[in-house]
Amino acid sequence: MAVTHDVPPQLGELVSTAHRIQQAIESVIEGKSDAVRLTVTVLLAEGHLLIEDVPGVGKTMLAKALARSIDCPVRRVQFTPDLLPSDITGVSAYNQQTREFEFKAGPVFANIVVGDEINRASPKTQSALLECMEERQVTVDGMTYQLDSPFMVIATQNPIEMEGTYPLPEAQRDRFTARIAMGYPEPTAELEMLDVHGGTSPLDKLEPVATTAQVRALIDAVRGVYVSQPVKKYAIDLAVATRHSPDLRLGASPRSTLQLVRAARAHAALAGRDYVIPDDLQELALPVLAHRLLPSIEAQGQRRLPEQVVTELVRRVPVPETRAS
Repeated sequence: MAVTHDVPPQLGELVSTAHRIQQAIESVIEGKSDAVRLTVTVLLAEGHLLIEDVPGVGKTMLAKALARSIDCPVRRVQFTPDLLPSDITGVSAYNQQTREFEFKAGPVFANIVVGDEINRASPKTQSALLECMEERQVTVDGMTYQLDSPFMVIATQNPIEMEGTYPLPEAQRDRFTARIAMGYPEPTAELEMLDVHGGTSPLDKLEPVATTAQVRALIDAVRGVYVSQPVKKYAIDLAVATRHSPDLRLGASPRSTLQLVRAARAHAALAGRDYVIPDDLQELALPVLAHRLLPSIEAQGQRRLPEQVVTELVRRVPVPETRAS
């Protein structure tokens, strides 16, 4: 199927600005270019990112590096077992001078919210993020407050096998566009880390390379990336395959299909294309879908992970024939 359209003029600026953001983050995070690229992809897709791995591999450092690369309001929340929902969203406090209740905004009122060790808080506190992540708004005492754009939650968590962690509710996981694992660095990167991080933190030298207005413009440009009907159908086919898989008791939600396509738009734009191809969906299927899925009892007994199921489904689901020019 032929697709004829002009390349948006913002696309060149998008690639250039995104490249600057990636370079800024990689000046702090050595040897993790794939994780950095996916982080920028989620930002441009108006999504949220979950970084899951063992302690000490740079999860919080990656989140902070992205936050410092953009000149915008950033707030950090350290999740602990005694954290309350109002500590995140804010609270209405009585002002004795005016004799009226005033809303004291919580840390969620920022462009980038870094949630450190999110699964160390109780499920009730974790759920405080549900409304703001999906609807970009916060409701407190019957009053609704809109959040500024762009709005992105970057949460880190330790594996649930670690001491003092709570599993994220399914509804919470489904609101994260993608999940990544940092993994241990290569020996050469770890050696460089010892040299660079030995004295001062490289975060102290990191300067913003993009403004809030630029990021908004990039997001608008990504929204204009073309997705053909066969590619949309392919995204649905991937999601439906997870729902029918005997290895899964919970498949991908319609929200996951929408976020897969949004992420694919950003992925295509970063590659300099103003149209999405099946390869974009295939590359993003694992980080976008796997964390939303729950294995069946039989799959758990065979120690089959959702990541393995997604990889097999991507190989099995027929790929549409598309052609863009």
